[in-house]
Amino acid sequence: MLNEEVPVTGQENPAGDAAGAAEPRNRKKSRAGRDTHAEELHQLQEENAALNDKFLRLYSDFENYRKRTTRERLDMLKTASEEVILALLPVLDDFDRALKTLGAAQADDPMLEGVLLIHSKFSNILAQKGLQPIEAMGQVFDTDYHEAITHIPAPSEEMRSKVIDVTEKGYMLGGKVIRYAKVVVGS
Repeated sequence: MLNEEVPVTGQENPAGDAAGAAEPRNRKKSRAGRDTHAEELHQLQEENAALNDKFLRLYSDFENYRKRTTRERLDMLKTASEEVILALLPVLDDFDRALKTLGAAQADDPMLEGVLLIHSKFSNILAQKGLQPIEAMGQVFDTDYHEAITHIPAPSEEMRSKVIDVTEKGYMLGGKVIRYAKVVVGS
């Protein structure tokens, strides 16, 4: 039984059967392959879009961080000397009071000229660092710049709600109020 031959008939063609059977299988494989390739392509496109979105978000976060740190650094540089300048303001106030007292007493005194020179240099150095006095005398009372110590009756109607006297000068450093002007307001 091992050497039995199978009779071949005209209708049975082993090569034809193999070719005929392979052709529909290849078509099925190619359609299935196209479907899987399309699915893979779609998945890769979705993954690419997600990664692109993630990249753009990360990039914008980094840009915001960079801008914020640059802005903070500039603000810190502007106001880094704020504590030192605040500590020096009483010295400037003392100079102003001394000049007020000495100016009325002796006009041609060389000592007064020396004090004026020192005061001028000191004021110029502070101005170079961004210190600006707040003009208050005769101005309309503004809580953003002035601190009212007391209210007194206004000497005239036009001085109502205006600063009549300044007891302590106010200062700004880099556009920020570091000391409010202490004022007397007419009511």
